[in-house]
Amino acid sequence: MRPFLAASFILFLFASPAHATLFNLSSSIDGAQAGNGSAASGSATLTFDDVTNVFAWSGIFSGLDGDYAASHFHGPAAPGEGAGVRLAFSVDLDAENRSGTFGGDSVIGAAFGAEVLAGRWYINIHSAEFSGGEIRGQVVPEPGTALLLGLGMLGLSLRRSVR
Repeated sequence: MRPFLAASFILFLFASPAHATLFNLSSSIDGAQAGNGSAASGSATLTFDDVTNVFAWSGIFSGLDGDYAASHFHGPAAPGEGAGVRLAFSVDLDAENRSGTFGGDSVIGAAFGAEVLAGRWYINIHSAEFSGGEIRGQVVPEPGTALLLGLGMLGLSLRRSVR
């Protein structure tokens, strides 16, 4: 009887409608990661919803050596590697065009979401002084996200094997 109850509980758990998991991510942005010696810096907090595929972000930066030029998420890339633009975002600048805040959200799809959750996207803020990017920051999952990802994958595999 116990094996039947355990199996019934597992079936109920994984056969129910999917519930969204909101994954928390962060980024520390600086010139060292861009490889140019800029003293500018910033940070961002980000989230990804695994059901709606909504990627959301907010951040701040200051101290650019050159006037702000553009900002993007790039990927897929490991730290120190370059990659193409995945998503551009706008910035609210201060009067000197060297500091600012940013925020927004976009539906990025499951494939791009998997790249984000694997830590394969980075923020790149470009300036007139450093057209290839003055400051950069890898987008990384917050502690505990790896456990949630592992449990999610286990749930998916159990769900598929039950069907």
